[in-house]
Amino acid sequence: MSTYAIGDIQGCHDSLLSLLDACDFDPRRDRLWLVGDLVNRGPKSLETLRYVKALGEAAITVLGNHDLYLLMVAEGVEKRRGKDDTLDDILAATDCDELLAWLRHQKLCHIENGYCLVHAGLLPQWTVAEARALAAEVEALLQGPAYRDVLAHMWGSEPAAWNKELQGWDRMRVIVNAMTRMRFCTPEGVMEFQAKGEVVDAPAGHLPWFDVPGRCSADSVLVTGHWSALGLKMTPNLLALDSGCLWGGHLTALRLEDRAVFQINCCDGHSSSIRQ
Repeated sequence: MSTYAIGDIQGCHDSLLSLLDACDFDPRRDRLWLVGDLVNRGPKSLETLRYVKALGEAAITVLGNHDLYLLMVAEGVEKRRGKDDTLDDILAATDCDELLAWLRHQKLCHIENGYCLVHAGLLPQWTVAEARALAAEVEALLQGPAYRDVLAHMWGSEPAAWNKELQGWDRMRVIVNAMTRMRFCTPEGVMEFQAKGEVVDAPAGHLPWFDVPGRCSADSVLVTGHWSALGLKMTPNLLALDSGCLWGGHLTALRLEDRAVFQINCCDGHSSSIRQ
């Protein structure tokens, strides 16, 4: 059995299938770990959701910011943001309610065998175990009967930093923002959400979240996406897999057992493999 971690798909369904062919993925034998952002901006968000849902226990996905955005739009608590949204097919589908209920029941982070799968990252003061407990708080809210109210209060950039005394919507918002939106933060864990470029573009006083000295999650391998400008980044304790498929780059899969890398060129469908 092999486990393939895959970067942000964002509705690039055909690229996903080509990548799985390149990996020789077999759902009867192998597993997928998906870093979130299954949908939006790519051409086949509906097909992507249906495919991943149909994989059942062969696929583990965590929620990304675009997945949460879909849930908010579907419930009418968030305005559509731009012409590049590709959510209409999902919202008009006969199985829309079933798909959204399934999506709402996915995790914010998943830990297993020394790995932590999360869309964006973890704040520097969180251990992986603490992050998993905090994620479970939000997951319980999203899966509960008041989920629409939860989604209505989820978006926003304040508070920008964690405090264990936080309660209610402020507490939820910091957890969600760290795990689905963060790229840069201060050494004290104050998040910044405007900068989306390369590491060299870090705002003054900020670092990439994974470079903060003394980061409490550094004893685990974090498997992430979200940051297309970062590209594929592999270190002993970080596997960042968003290599910009949506923007004409690559869709990347990494086999966890030996760190072999498989990529599809999202412009022409050409595949390649790299063994690290």
